[in-house]
Amino acid sequence: MNIFKKYFKHNGLFFIMFSISVISIISVSIIITWTTFRMSEQFFIDKFSITNAKVMDQIKDSFESYNYSIVLASNNILQSGTIRRIMTEEQSNRQKMNSFYQMSEQMKRIKSNVDAYETEIIVTGINGMSYATNRPYWMISDEELKTHNITNFSMQNPKRLIYQHDRRMKETKNKEDEQYIIATKPLMERISGTIYGMMYFPIHESEFKKFYTNYTSIGNDVYVLDKTGMIISSNKTDFIGEKAEELLQYVKENENKSENYIVKEFKGTDSIIFWEYIPSLDMYLFNLIDQKTAIGDLINKKQIAIILFFIVVIALIIVFIISRRMTNSLSTLVKQISDASKYDFDQYVSVSGTYETRQIGKAFNIMLDELHDYLEKLVLYQKQKRNAELAALQQQINPHFLYNTLTSIKFMIQQGGKGEAEETINSLISLLQNTIGNVCETITVEQEMNNLKNYVLINQKRYGDRIKVNYLVSPDCLQHRIPKLILQPFIENSFFHGFNNKTTGFINVMVWQERDTLICEVMDNGDGMEISTNKLPATKSKKQHFTGIGVKNVHERIQILYGHQYGVTISSEVGQGTRIKITLPTETVS
Repeated sequence: MNIFKKYFKHNGLFFIMFSISVISIISVSIIITWTTFRMSEQFFIDKFSITNAKVMDQIKDSFESYNYSIVLASNNILQSGTIRRIMTEEQSNRQKMNSFYQMSEQMKRIKSNVDAYETEIIVTGINGMSYATNRPYWMISDEELKTHNITNFSMQNPKRLIYQHDRRMKETKNKEDEQYIIATKPLMERISGTIYGMMYFPIHESEFKKFYTNYTSIGNDVYVLDKTGMIISSNKTDFIGEKAEELLQYVKENENKSENYIVKEFKGTDSIIFWEYIPSLDMYLFNLIDQKTAIGDLINKKQIAIILFFIVVIALIIVFIISRRMTNSLSTLVKQISDASKYDFDQYVSVSGTYETRQIGKAFNIMLDELHDYLEKLVLYQKQKRNAELAALQQQINPHFLYNTLTSIKFMIQQGGKGEAEETINSLISLLQNTIGNVCETITVEQEMNNLKNYVLINQKRYGDRIKVNYLVSPDCLQHRIPKLILQPFIENSFFHGFNNKTTGFINVMVWQERDTLICEVMDNGDGMEISTNKLPATKSKKQHFTGIGVKNVHERIQILYGHQYGVTISSEVGQGTRIKITLPTETVS
């Protein structure tokens, strides 16, 4: 896993370029293929619609021919005075027998108009007379006819020949439903508009579908719908009598378009839907072709997919080789640049590859030369700065401090305190030796503690021992090296600023080690001050003491020597005291 990450790290550009190329090639291939399929399907549907339009016209002509025969038969019935008389006059039984005979003769002549179709004629009159060319064909009683919805709807539109649907329960063991399409029209006098009866032209749905059965096949279905959206005839017999309002909705949505077909879903199947309105029947003719059946074999998608796969693979191989060759020199350059820091920027990169890569390599090598010059100057400057700071520290011993110390020694001698005077003089000599005489930038913890003790002793001899100083140093830290004079400024601040309100107190100096870090703390229980943690206050005083070296100076010296992870932090609370924490790297005497 780590090897892969490392490899990817130095070849990121190649992977990005290759990934983009792969995504682009595959995306473009898919889009082109999909577009080709769609265009091919659309082209096929457009061409197929031309052929299908002729088929729809032929089916429509068959319906029109049938309707024309019904119209002729209905006109002959309306024009027959004999039929009008028989249907309107009251008759005796003997007259009825004669009328039936006359009706039979009339109907034989009229039915010749529809002999080409297996349809029958039923005529009923307002006087209760009725006649049927074949009564068992459409099993319905005269009483049922009077109140039937078919009759009522036709009476509401007396001037129209209306086609309606009727479902009959067939009296067989399996109780199958039989479907009929009934053409109806009231018997009405032309001049007076008086309705004197009804005529019915029933045709069985199985005969009705013969007008289009020859044009259907698997996946190619025909549906005839009335204005309500009910399927009244179809080669899919299971759907007859059901509502298919979505088909009428499709027609409504596309009535202003030039094409008379759409591709939509019907009964869970994506279909190419063609339609025609048949004015004479006041019905819609729909031809639904299963899209999968019609177009499934048009394009060999499997073969195209295989060809496309090989094209994509070849393209990716070419892209891989070209991308690898273009980015190889750049990846090598990146690796060399990333490794430059391991060799302290002494390792120059090779100048090879493309023009851009060579220019980058040249620029990087020039930058390394300039960086080397800058680092040499910076190191020299930092060294000079530290030496100057150390020299300044050594020169900051205040003459006033020496004058006061010597005056104190004089009084000690005059008062007969020769032992105290001698001890103070020894402390002053040691302090001067370690500050002025020692030019080393760092000293041991033990030496720093000795300096502190000498400094504290001198101040206690001058001002008294109201402030106690305790030294808590871990023995294993005595030989660690620390910058000179980093603790003395904080002892000085505690002495002369930490106990202005309090008369007595203590200062604890603690040194210990935590792993690779040396920690020095100066803690007092003095007045404290208002300060946020980790803020370094500027120390000001009207008095001149030992050095006047500020806290900020110590903090900056440590960070210059060891880095920003080390330095000084301060926490204090008014009335409780102050805690100074100094963190340094562990460095022992070699």
